[in-house]
Amino acid sequence: MKIRINNHFQIIIAISTVAIVSSCSNVKFLKEGQMLYTGAEVKIENDSISKKEKKALKVELEENLTPKPNSTFLGLRPKLYAYNIAKEPKKDKGFNYWLKYKFGEKPVLLGDVDREFNKDILVNYSENQGYFNAQATYDTISKNKKAQVIYRVNPGNQYLISQVKFQEDSTLVNKEIQNLKDKSLLKVGNPFNLDVIKAERERIDNGLKEKGFYYFHQDNIIVQADSTVSKNHKVELNVKLKDETPDLATQQFSIDKVVVFPNYNIRDVKQGKYSVPMNADSLAKYAHDDIYVIDPDHKFKPKIFDRALYFKKGDLYNRADHNLTLSRLISLGVFKFVKNEFVVSDSLNHKFDAYYLLTPRQIQSLRLETLARTNSANYGGGEVNLNWTHRNIFRGAEQLKASIYGAFDVQMGGAKDANNIIRVGANTQLSIPRIVAPFRFNSSSEYVPRTNITLGYEYQSRTQLYTLHNFNASFGYAWKENIRKEHDLKVIDITMVAPQTVTAKYQEQIDGNIEKGIPPNPTLGRVVAKQLIFGPTYSYTYTNTTSPKTNTIYYKGMLDLAGNITGLVTGANAKNGKEKEIFNVPFSQYLKMENDFRFYHKFSEKTNFASRIIAGVAYPYGNSELMPYSKQFFVGGSNSIRAFRARTLGPGSYDPRTQNASFYFDQSGDIKLEMNAEYRANIYKFLNVAAFVDAGNIWLMNEDSTRPGGKFSKDFLNELAVGAGIGMRLDFSILILRLDLAMPLRVPYYEKGDRWVLDRIKFGDSSWRKDNLILNIAIGYPF
Repeated sequence: MKIRINNHFQIIIAISTVAIVSSCSNVKFLKEGQMLYTGAEVKIENDSISKKEKKALKVELEENLTPKPNSTFLGLRPKLYAYNIAKEPKKDKGFNYWLKYKFGEKPVLLGDVDREFNKDILVNYSENQGYFNAQATYDTISKNKKAQVIYRVNPGNQYLISQVKFQEDSTLVNKEIQNLKDKSLLKVGNPFNLDVIKAERERIDNGLKEKGFYYFHQDNIIVQADSTVSKNHKVELNVKLKDETPDLATQQFSIDKVVVFPNYNIRDVKQGKYSVPMNADSLAKYAHDDIYVIDPDHKFKPKIFDRALYFKKGDLYNRADHNLTLSRLISLGVFKFVKNEFVVSDSLNHKFDAYYLLTPRQIQSLRLETLARTNSANYGGGEVNLNWTHRNIFRGAEQLKASIYGAFDVQMGGAKDANNIIRVGANTQLSIPRIVAPFRFNSSSEYVPRTNITLGYEYQSRTQLYTLHNFNASFGYAWKENIRKEHDLKVIDITMVAPQTVTAKYQEQIDGNIEKGIPPNPTLGRVVAKQLIFGPTYSYTYTNTTSPKTNTIYYKGMLDLAGNITGLVTGANAKNGKEKEIFNVPFSQYLKMENDFRFYHKFSEKTNFASRIIAGVAYPYGNSELMPYSKQFFVGGSNSIRAFRARTLGPGSYDPRTQNASFYFDQSGDIKLEMNAEYRANIYKFLNVAAFVDAGNIWLMNEDSTRPGGKFSKDFLNELAVGAGIGMRLDFSILILRLDLAMPLRVPYYEKGDRWVLDRIKFGDSSWRKDNLILNIAIGYPF
């Protein structure tokens, strides 16, 4: 019998072997006279500065030393050892190539260290931090073919700023600089710091760009430092314009003409169809706002540029409007490339023309998508989507998206009597890049506000049980204040569910059958009941997760108000028998709120901590005694409490196993509380691992005789489910494949005092593992 070991197994064996034997010395691989560089240490020799200052300076100085020694793990150098033992590969691929050049590290030798260069770096850096009299020496300590370099730095005393002068003259640019000095970063009493001086020059440059000085540059500013005029280690700073500053940089410029090329193509320029700049007499002027639009084919309505362009004739140039205009043109979604040029048109009066060269995206696109999926409810299936997009349907950058789709989910295990699901539907969305309303809406955001109109239909069939028709439509607005804050208001959001067929088998589960031992379950009837839901919905999102901060957050709040005004006007009261109908269908009336808060902490570039808490409540009243099934909360599954399959948990302490297995995956509730915590780490390029804990449950607002224990009470903490597990994530850039293996730690429907399940674990029992180890396969992170 032959045993074949694949490359992946070879890699695992190799890494394990390297980790074990790398304690063996790497120096035996060195040639005669070579010494392995093990790193450097900086020692601060100055008693006049505090221990805190010494520690901070030591860390900063050591970060500037080059090269870095070979990486270590628990005091060992496994990557260096892998490089040493791997054979020289004949090709740039294969296991030996991976082990030597991908996993392994080339040895860093003492000969690679330029100690004189490092000494100069330490002195220069110290001087840039205000230690003007810094001195440095170094010693090399070698033993057993290993060498370490010790740098001794005597920084002297740090110089403090005693005075900051902004030199005055009669020029216009100097007048504007004087107006900016009150917010200077250079403060009397602070240490001299070259980085702060650079930031101050950049601040002044940005301020002047807001005042029309387009051609100004921060290099035109010099900050002179004089340490001779004061004693006691003080320095005076003088901020001034360089004598050689170009005249163009000292002039304020205003806008003359605004010219837009909405169908710009570099190939047309090369063929001589048009050039930039152009003679104003040859331009087709858009009369309303002095905007010249070069669009002979009339592909775009000129009004879209009124709303996107913030520069008008006669405006003083400023960088804020410059960047805002570019961002809004991009966010229209119809242009692939946006280029901007300013060309001097009147040098005496300091005016230039603003040219916007816009290259459109493909106006229409047709895309076919196919996907396969599985979920933790033991269903597997696929979906086919055909999507058509028109990005300029009415010549005003309006986007029309239409799609048709078909999907199926097949039972792959679990309950034998479960049923397959088939869905077929179509959706359309018209997105208009402005607020369509009877009132005026002004937005100074870099993101264009949008009016969205949607219309959709879905046919759903659960074989042997029921078929449903689902209609939905909405009209609303979406806008962003900035990159962190986003609003989505649907003025009207309508959903109508109408059953086509309900089989005798499903109806029997609803009504019950004493002879067959089937208890009645009215809850299942709500799934196939006629539903009419309409009203406004609003969501607010705040996130700073794209910033490089150590701690970041994400928050999304949602408010759903259905049938409130209609219920009030009609005097609807379902509890008192005054249920009102529209089109012979009772309309739903409720209040629903959900909050999703996430916190992220970055330990390092490769490790981080993520957490989430979700709290939601839905309250039916007036024309509704119960929440519509489609608007209730659910937990479990790959993006929720991963130790429980989707929709198999709750409500409260209710035991869903008492139901017929065919309907096991339909638990819903009016109140939701969920908490998740996850530690994530990158161990090799695309390979990431995680350890996680999930907790939570759902509850009912009112008592339900068919689901005892489901009502929310003061004992809700004792009804929280808890699960934990480990995960592996394969990050391929274009997608993240996630595999999470979880097991329940606490099951709320077990008897009180016996809900923690650790004492039930029987690792040798295959049936226990089958029922309690849940593998979730999903795309992307859960939160």
